Amino acid sequence: MAEMNPHLTTHPVETEMPAAPDNSVLGVWIWLSAESLFFASLIATFLLLHNQTNGGPGLGRLIDLQLTFIATVTLLSSSLTMALGYAQVLKGNLGGFRFWLVVTALLGLGFAGMQAFEFHHLYTQGFSLSSSPAGSAFFTLTGFHGLHVLFGAFWLISLLAFSFKKEFVEEAAVKVKVLGLYWHFVDVVWVIIFTVVYLMGKVA
Repeated sequence: MAEMNPHLTTHPVETEMPAAPDNSVLGVWIWLSAESLFFASLIATFLLLHNQTNGGPGLGRLIDLQLTFIATVTLLSSSLTMALGYAQVLKGNLGGFRFWLVVTALLGLGFAGMQAFEFHHLYTQGFSLSSSPAGSAFFTLTGFHGLHVLFGAFWLISLLAFSFKKEFVEEAAVKVKVLGLYWHFVDVVWVIIFTVVYLMGKVA
């Protein structure tokens, strides 16, 4: 009989595999990457066309920077409330989570309302989607962003309704994380739009 080698161990070798990323989180990152390219193309188009006003007034003379600043603060505040809501989910406090979710949705809708008011003001001044290439580029860019905000607000309200179902508790952290990634992305895009379209446009 062969002798056992005393240097060999009889304990199994433990190998730890890294945890695979959640499919939902990975999927939303891929989706947001595509959205980034989409908004980048819209911003580039605006930069190319923003001076082509067909003889009409330029955007820099028409925009109300004070209103847009208030709208920006409103939207950025919603990122904070979204983070607070996610923190409450991690603590298992559904009541606190629902409160911050409602606040986030209201801030998003408030931003959309101010954007709609701005659109109406610009339209009355003769600056519209069909008035010039600059108008088309501006309303396409900001309009699509506004639709993203409204979609996010609808998502927030839907998640709020789902939070009253029993199965929500098991999936809460992932669902809120995915929505949070989307919401923060929308806010970051707006910061870029506000800088490029409004601040630079006003200075120019």
